Amino acid sequence: MTLGVLAVLAMAFVMFAGFWTDWLWYRSVRYSSVFTTTLWTKIGLFAVFGLLMALAVGVNIWLAHRLRPPLSAMSLEQQNLDRYRMGIAPYKKWVLLGVTALVGLIAGASASGQWRTWLMWINGVSFGQKDPQFQLDVSFFAFDLPWYRFLLGFGFAAAVLSLIAAALVHYLYGGLRITSPGARATAAATGHLSVLLGLFVALKAVAYWLDRYGLAVKSSDFKATGNWAGLRYVDANAYLPAKTILFCIAVICALLFFATLWRRTWQLPVIGFGLMVLSAILIGGLYPAIVQKFQVQPNEQAKEAPYIKKNIDATRKAYGIDDAKVDDYQGVGDSKDNSQLRKDADSAASYRLIDPNVVPPTFDQLQQERKYYQFPTTLDVDRYKGQDTVVGLRELDLKGIPKRNWINDHFTYTHGYGVVAAKGTAVKPDTEGAPDFIESGLPSQGMLGEYEQRIYYGEKTEQYSIVGGPQKELDYEKNGEPTKTTSYKGKSGVNLSNPLNRAAYAVAFSEPQILYSGAIGEGSRILYNRTPKERVEAVAPWLSLDGDAYPAVVGGRVQWIVDAYTTTNGYPYASRTTLGDTTADSLSQTDSQRAVIAQQNQVNYIRNSVKATVDAYDGTVKLYQWDTEDPVLKTWMKAFPDTVQPRGEIDPALMQHLRYPQDLFKVQRELLTRYHVESPSQFYSGSDAWQVPDDPTTGEKSSVPPYYLSLKMPQEQDRKFSLTTTFTPNGRPNLGAFMAVDADASSKDYGTIRLLRVTGDVPGPQQVQNRLNSNAEVAEFVRNMKGANSDIEYGNLLTIPLNDGFLYVEPVYAQGNNAYPLLKKVAVSYGRETVFKDTLGEALNAVFGEEGETPPPPGDGDDDTTRPPPSDGDESLQKAIEDAQKAYDEGQEALKQQDWTAYGKAQEKLQDALQRAADAGARTEAPAEQGAEGGNPEKPGSTEKPEKAAEQDGKGD
Repeated sequence: MTLGVLAVLAMAFVMFAGFWTDWLWYRSVRYSSVFTTTLWTKIGLFAVFGLLMALAVGVNIWLAHRLRPPLSAMSLEQQNLDRYRMGIAPYKKWVLLGVTALVGLIAGASASGQWRTWLMWINGVSFGQKDPQFQLDVSFFAFDLPWYRFLLGFGFAAAVLSLIAAALVHYLYGGLRITSPGARATAAATGHLSVLLGLFVALKAVAYWLDRYGLAVKSSDFKATGNWAGLRYVDANAYLPAKTILFCIAVICALLFFATLWRRTWQLPVIGFGLMVLSAILIGGLYPAIVQKFQVQPNEQAKEAPYIKKNIDATRKAYGIDDAKVDDYQGVGDSKDNSQLRKDADSAASYRLIDPNVVPPTFDQLQQERKYYQFPTTLDVDRYKGQDTVVGLRELDLKGIPKRNWINDHFTYTHGYGVVAAKGTAVKPDTEGAPDFIESGLPSQGMLGEYEQRIYYGEKTEQYSIVGGPQKELDYEKNGEPTKTTSYKGKSGVNLSNPLNRAAYAVAFSEPQILYSGAIGEGSRILYNRTPKERVEAVAPWLSLDGDAYPAVVGGRVQWIVDAYTTTNGYPYASRTTLGDTTADSLSQTDSQRAVIAQQNQVNYIRNSVKATVDAYDGTVKLYQWDTEDPVLKTWMKAFPDTVQPRGEIDPALMQHLRYPQDLFKVQRELLTRYHVESPSQFYSGSDAWQVPDDPTTGEKSSVPPYYLSLKMPQEQDRKFSLTTTFTPNGRPNLGAFMAVDADASSKDYGTIRLLRVTGDVPGPQQVQNRLNSNAEVAEFVRNMKGANSDIEYGNLLTIPLNDGFLYVEPVYAQGNNAYPLLKKVAVSYGRETVFKDTLGEALNAVFGEEGETPPPPGDGDDDTTRPPPSDGDESLQKAIEDAQKAYDEGQEALKQQDWTAYGKAQEKLQDALQRAADAGARTEAPAEQGAEGGNPEKPGSTEKPEKAAEQDGKGD
């Protein structure tokens, strides 16, 4: 008995530990209302529907037992059942309670899983839009219909279980007979079961009525257009009236079943039920097939045209692509004035030569500093001081810890350190193609200024840590200096000073050392759920999250930015898409940390309604309302009040880093392959359908990823930070269209989608890549690299509209054995010309046959006479440049000698000199900058003089 009691108590504490730790975590992030609202909703649904099911089944069992016939003259069949009755008799109440409790628990558990459906129904707000068929607000289909369907399903389950239970009891006690002579059922059993059958048929009538509305959101496969949602001709003219007729027949049939309470015969209800089944086959199945075969198919395009138009309009509205601007664009280009083309090419885009998917190994080699740090396998693209920047955080990697044990894993090594950022448009001079870092070192230093560099929360930080107690944490190690230690001062995490908390977490994490370890004491806090997406998913379980959380330095803190979506699959006439499949591309398939939207559910409405942030130091989660008109978000804000902050609360500094989300863009581009067409006849024929091309740089069957890029679209005066992609016609490799969306959240045109429909014969991405691969210079370069045991890797193939044509730019990297990728060449293609040169400037000069403003390589005019006249501040600038050159040389010498102490000191001197150069450059009234952000893309792989490079850096900063 004692062991049994202890086992029950242990099981109870295990369940309590899960509940208690969840409550403590939600309270620590100040979203306890989400926990309590969700919990009480689940409890309420469990109790109400569990009790209803238990009552429904229990009452019918009790009633069947009460209506049992006398057993004075038992047949042989009843005598055989007598031993079962005798066995149950002493435990009748317990059997009744057990059966009702079991069905109640199952029904309650199922109902508690519908907490989202309930909250959306009870809090639903109007869309302000009506469906074209029934003239009902869209909220009926999105919020009401799912709840009605759940109630209907619950009613069917209750009716069927009650019918089965009542029939078994009637049979056990003689109310129903199978082999005995005479009547098969007593009058009481007949009336009881008839009522239950009548309820079932009545529910079927309700189902027919709801099916009418379900036609507006049903998904089907339409041969002419593929995936289809909403009513087609056969639905509106055959299925809809058929459902109405079947509803009436089912109501009559239900009344016939109820009438057996007086007639005590099954004849009429059975006939009625048979007619209902026959009607369902003929009216609900055969008649629509006849209409489709003989009315629709002979003239399908004309018959379906009005319904195709409804589907086009609804789909474009539901996915936010109804305002997409489609313009015809020749695409061939005008090469009559090559000098003008060369000049325009300098300002057409900020050519991002640093590919965030290729250079992570380079970041690791040059900026990892310690083996227990790591960068993501795909870096992020952001904007700092007006230039496209490639950014990565130096996060903790437990696999690189020198000695693995519980204390080191969870107490000593607790956080990453610092942001590392590089110019997206240039490489560092005299480094043979390495990134030009604007923020680097440990601790990181550069143009980002002072900020909290400790990274306690990150994409790769999946383990728990215990901080703030007697055990000191390793802060960072720097060559030639003592190891720095720290103790966490943030307010996040759960306090472990309480013995109850320690015991609960010891059980929840299956780690008994948490309970008795001396490393835990006063002030100790446990940090877990440390990835940005985990935290946002927990505090807003009603949101779908973008696959790419990205960091930004805002207000002296590193903030993770997470784009979140509200979705529904109940938007009438809008075609559905599977989020996980639609958002997959060549990058998401190679990066497990950048997984696409986790939910593989089908939706037909999506909005980027929330921008969320997670503080990398203290884990603070903030949700901001981004789409102020989204009715789905308004519904959830009613359900969870005070969890989402108004859009006006977004810090202007944060606004500068918000961008258009990739996964939403991928969903929209997939829909736009067909829904850029608004003519029903053209949509039906599919003559102008597009496809998303495969990524030509990988050689695999995976969609090309969209690219963030600052560019200038036709008829626009300024470059805008944009998200871009290309399309090819279905089944053809040439370029079909180009798509760009204004991705800068601070822009008044944010979210504006522009499509350039290509009217000329323009090579597509795969054709450009094939042309490049067959280039003689490329072949020679590849042979040379292979001879030097170096691998070739192609960077992002950028597409830029330029003077009625398209300019393709692709960086090419080389990586030797045990080395890291370095930018070696740049390929450029325009029209029929494809060139392969050392720098972007050379490639642009070659493809247009004109010298541009890009500075020539060293030894070809790069002397003092080409520089602008000196101005005030030149002396201090020159001194800083000389110091930078000296520090750089010292660092290179130390690197050759592997003297890391000397190398670290040289890097500090270099950073100081560059900062002085930047300050002096800011005071110098120099001509307009000729860099990647102006009319002068910086040359990748350049070997120009350090003095000139530093001079340009100073002016840019």
